[in-house]
Amino acid sequence: MTTVEGLANGDGEMHPVQRAFHAEHGLQCGFCTPGMVMATVSLLAENPRPTEEQVRTGLEGNLCRCTGYHNIVRAVLAAAEEGNAR
Repeated sequence: MTTVEGLANGDGEMHPVQRAFHAEHGLQCGFCTPGMVMATVSLLAENPRPTEEQVRTGLEGNLCRCTGYHNIVRAVLAAAEEGNAR
């Protein structure tokens, strides 16, 4: 089982999805962030080039009360753009 802490490589470098969430401000309070990041890794493993609608559908089971999902969706799409589904 991989957790959000286990995504980073051995030298402490963040996983590409974690970096995208940071760069696109896809977090606010941080409560939903681990679940969103893990759901994104799974989504991109299954669909490396999702549309915005597919991202929203893929993450609909994870609730965020802070961001309104706009930055989260941008983070997922940014990670996909860079081919960061590993």
